[in-house]
Amino acid sequence: MLKTNRLVSLFLICCMTSVETNEDVYKQNEVVPDVISTAPRNLLKISYDSGVEVNLGNTLTPTQVKNAPKISWDAEPDSLYTLAMTDPDAPSRKDPRFREFEHWLVVNIPGNAVDQGDTIAEYIGSGPPAGTGLLLISFFILPL
Repeated sequence: MLKTNRLVSLFLICCMTSVETNEDVYKQNEVVPDVISTAPRNLLKISYDSGVEVNLGNTLTPTQVKNAPKISWDAEPDSLYTLAMTDPDAPSRKDPRFREFEHWLVVNIPGNAVDQGDTIAEYIGSGPPAGTGLLLISFFILPL
């Protein structure tokens, strides 16, 4: 059985435009305004090969998020995008002295074909240090 401090809380964020329907969830988890100024209108679809899906702050274990997920979004087929996966409060939400840890960075993604983009930083799954509690992992898709 995993201890609570070995769990990670994942958020999916698509930074394009905002709408109030998800605003409360983002505010409750301090994503708005600490990470982004408003909640996104369009959400990403994120699923891991372990069979779990990311769903606005659900709690997942490091084992479940060990390998890079499959990500899709409503992309324009002729557009390029950047994907960033980050922990904005490293090493913990109570002690964010490093302020940010980059878990994954892919640029020049055609449409939503992440595997065809240029990987700048390889995927690093979550493995919070002992005693740090839940992590707030955020995914961003930015049009180029």
